[in-house]
Amino acid sequence: MIELDFDKMDGLVPVIIQDYKSLEILMLGFMNEEAWHKTLETGKVHFYSRTRKKLWMKGESSGNVQIVKRILLDCDNDTLLIKAEQVGGKTCHTGERSCFYTEIRE
Repeated sequence: MIELDFDKMDGLVPVIIQDYKSLEILMLGFMNEEAWHKTLETGKVHFYSRTRKKLWMKGESSGNVQIVKRILLDCDNDTLLIKAEQVGGKTCHTGERSCFYTEIRE
């Protein structure tokens, strides 16, 4: 089994969530080892909240859960790309489909 490197970022790894059908990038979050194992165990994406300092499942309060379809690991074993089904259609806490909806123009 491939081991994730949780040491580089003080016990966390960045996780990019991508819609498995449209390939749209939905969000970026962080996992600690507990969130990683819970994601593998349940098939639903779990994160570690850096502000609340606790484990949380995406959609636990909104119902907009993310079902894991595929997991890819980067070449340094310290970043994940999870292709997921976004249940409910909303990813962002603002109600947007993706957290990446603000365009910066110069």
